[in-house]
Amino acid sequence: MKKQARKPRPPQAAVAAKIAIPALKKGEVYVGGTISTNGKVTHTILLPGEHTDVGWKDAMAWAKKEGGDLPNRIEQAMLWAHHADKFQKRYYWSNAQFAGYGAGAWFQSFDYGGSDYWRKDSKCMARAVRRVII
Repeated sequence: MKKQARKPRPPQAAVAAKIAIPALKKGEVYVGGTISTNGKVTHTILLPGEHTDVGWKDAMAWAKKEGGDLPNRIEQAMLWAHHADKFQKRYYWSNAQFAGYGAGAWFQSFDYGGSDYWRKDSKCMARAVRRVII
């Protein structure tokens, strides 16, 4: 009896489900999506407006009042790569504290593109994002 040949399987990307971009409100900008190791997809959306020359704790509180959060470091890298034109050429706080220095938090430069940490009481800019998890 002759054995039937198996059909080759398509690559993983070809069988991945199509993911719909969430609806945007006026003034919002779709940043992109990330997929965690457990397969959870998180969409990040940049909210309109910014807060000027503010310490980290006040920036965190402002973002929450705006209905969002400060972007994490991955989201800031995506913002720099694809939406730098939506930012002043200044430093913007992330939501990430610096692990090696409790008084510090990470920021993203929208001038030269680097990221680093400063004291939380330093003055930077703030933009808020909202996340949609599917």
